[in-house]
Amino acid sequence: MEALEGRLALVTGGSRGIGRAIAMALAADGADVAIGYRRDEDAAREAVAELEARGRRAEMFGADVSDPADCERLAHTVLDAMGPVGILVHSAGIASRGGAVARTEPDEVDRLFRIHALAGFVLAKHLVPSMRDLPRGDVVMISSVATSHMAASSSPYNMAKAAQEALAMTLAKEERRNGIHVNVVAPGLVETEMGRRLVKGAMGVDDIHTLDAGSPFGHVCTPEEVASVVRFLVGGAASYVTGVRITVDGGTF
Repeated sequence: MEALEGRLALVTGGSRGIGRAIAMALAADGADVAIGYRRDEDAAREAVAELEARGRRAEMFGADVSDPADCERLAHTVLDAMGPVGILVHSAGIASRGGAVARTEPDEVDRLFRIHALAGFVLAKHLVPSMRDLPRGDVVMISSVATSHMAASSSPYNMAKAAQEALAMTLAKEERRNGIHVNVVAPGLVETEMGRRLVKGAMGVDDIHTLDAGSPFGHVCTPEEVASVVRFLVGGAASYVTGVRITVDGGTF
């Protein structure tokens, strides 16, 4: 059943990892997809080709979401090229370097804040007004379980994700009257390029699958498992759901 037929989704970080899985899941439910990417043009092109092979309308849009002006440009370029965005998924993100507060430079805090929180703010600012005219709108922020436990040596990431969640919860209250749902999905460790780098840097683990046996349900979370939650939140089954944060960590935290 193509429950999202006629809706357009913009997925930032949509060329790889969690973002790509979300793009494919939404397309499977009938949505057309705008893929936001930063550097990996080949991966974005491959994602668009796969979406088109599935019979969906898809285009790729390069942007540096750490730059608020580029976020604004991205929003208006997508609107001009593909029409009103009914589903905004802000999935683009990076990890912090892992230093204690006393050894962390403000520039790193600023960069992560701009990518995770300010980018979501700017995109919502420019996409939500036209979303109000649609039968339904959805904004989903991809956060992290990092905000549940606020681990040491990760202040830039923790701060950025906390601000991103604050944005989502505020926006949910503001836009509920306009038929717009705003929710947060907070994964734990996921089998992505960033996840593999994290376990290698923190644990010296070269193969993330060596963690499968000790993980909930016998495997590290996959991007598709995160995408399934987004799929639920933007679909008809979640017609009365807004302002919630769903963790996808197998109950680890």
